Amino acid sequence: MLRGFYTAASGMLTQQRRTELLTNNMSNANTTGYKADQMSVRSFPEMLISNIGGKTVPTENKLNMTNLSQVGGLSTGVYVQEANPLFTQGTLEETQLNTDISLVDENLPINEETGRQGSVFFTVQDRDGAIRYTRNGSFTLDGQGYMTTPSGHYVLNENNEKIKLDSDQFTVAENGVILEGNVQTARMGIGYSNDPSLQLMKDGEGLFKAVNDGDLPSAYVAADVGFSTKQGFLEGSNVDQSRTMTEMMSAYRSFEANQKVLQAYDKSLDKAVNEVGRL
Repeated sequence: MLRGFYTAASGMLTQQRRTELLTNNMSNANTTGYKADQMSVRSFPEMLISNIGGKTVPTENKLNMTNLSQVGGLSTGVYVQEANPLFTQGTLEETQLNTDISLVDENLPINEETGRQGSVFFTVQDRDGAIRYTRNGSFTLDGQGYMTTPSGHYVLNENNEKIKLDSDQFTVAENGVILEGNVQTARMGIGYSNDPSLQLMKDGEGLFKAVNDGDLPSAYVAADVGFSTKQGFLEGSNVDQSRTMTEMMSAYRSFEANQKVLQAYDKSLDKAVNEVGRL
């Protein structure tokens, strides 16, 4: 009985975490460059239940209730294995601002080992000087002319140096080159990951960091990688709001179902202790 009690409880905890993840996705449905999280759920290993004192193993020729020693398998519940962002591209929204830049995925190879598609990212520098990556191209110029993110992180060029401009009257070509007039000032730093779900993790404020604290290779020199930069556009969130709402309802109903099972076990234990125990 207690085994079932814990199985139902693990299901409730899993659905609670699933609801929290989906709620976070919904709250960021309008966040520029946000990548929706996906959760994978696995079951604990099943247990093989045997009769106490059983000495024989059932065979095809011996299938009767007197010599069955193995009762069968019992599931012990589920748990959240991992939560990874979905790196598909969001829709592009035109803003007509020179400092708004988006990345357009064109030809991104699929990792042969994992079957997942690669992705490209803007390279930025956080407050501690560490390299981070983002798809949020809502940039601006600070008082000194440095290109920064909305959170104040410096945008880097292809040599991992800060980009400094004279004014916001600049042009970004499709190949990432920044022009002031007819003079090339810099080229935006674009990193490439052939499996972002495995190599990157979220670091807050729309940033990603490398799992092993390394730097991603430049997308400009990566083999068979095709992308472009588009000025005056921003990449929206890739959250599918209607699907997310449906999944939230499903998670809530699953939570309620496990809760009712738990309540049934609780009533059974109450009778066993307070009624059967009196006999």
